[in-house]
Amino acid sequence: MAEPATPREWAAALFRRSVLKQRKLAEVTALLGSTEGQRCLDLGSDNGVVSLLLRELGGEWSSGDLTEAAVASIRSLVGEEAHLVRGDRLPFADGTFDRVAVVDMLEHVPDEDAFVAELARVTKPGGRLVVNTPHLKRTALRRLRRALGQTDEKHGHLRPGYTPARLRELLDPRFEMGPYRTYSRFFSELVDTFVNWGVERLGKGSSAKGMVVTGSDLARHQRSFRLWSGLYPFVWTVTRLDALVPASGYMLIAAAERTSGT
Repeated sequence: MAEPATPREWAAALFRRSVLKQRKLAEVTALLGSTEGQRCLDLGSDNGVVSLLLRELGGEWSSGDLTEAAVASIRSLVGEEAHLVRGDRLPFADGTFDRVAVVDMLEHVPDEDAFVAELARVTKPGGRLVVNTPHLKRTALRRLRRALGQTDEKHGHLRPGYTPARLRELLDPRFEMGPYRTYSRFFSELVDTFVNWGVERLGKGSSAKGMVVTGSDLARHQRSFRLWSGLYPFVWTVTRLDALVPASGYMLIAAAERTSGT
């Protein structure tokens, strides 16, 4: 099978070979609801891979992220409707969006309260917000990650994650938090930890938020792609063991509704 040659082909290929990306998208879309005929925003969505796939659900979409590199990656997949978020200010008019998905970005913003205020400003009353963020857990696996150099600082995380109670407190009173759940349990996170460690040992660069897929990145990721393709069946098998783990997952996702009073 031919290797990917364009950013869109890379995005699709990486998605098909990532159990975690597939699960993330499934969780986001399940809570987001129908986007047909809706004005929608995604923020921080995996350097454009999730942005691209969310657009297949229908609706009119815009995207945003915190770095020029991430925005360039998004634009290479979805076109010009991708915006740089400077500080905590969102470059959109008041009450623009019916649906907003914040995917792995809340833990990166300098001022979480100001950012939530901005989310409220650009979301229509009654609009839906979905937040995907690390679940704050103190575990041996997190200690192992730190020992391997996979620290919050290296990944650009200004906070290690959130509990459901802290997320509810942060969103209130601008949003009324509704359903939430955790996912990505021990075995998924364990195999992801060692895959990331292996990629780093090979010296293959990525951004703080994962592998970018701009045109200039394609050639240097060819070897990593071939290696990852070979490993994927093993990784998929290991992640199936999550069903044996009763503990909560390492990722937290929640839906909330924009209130009309604030």
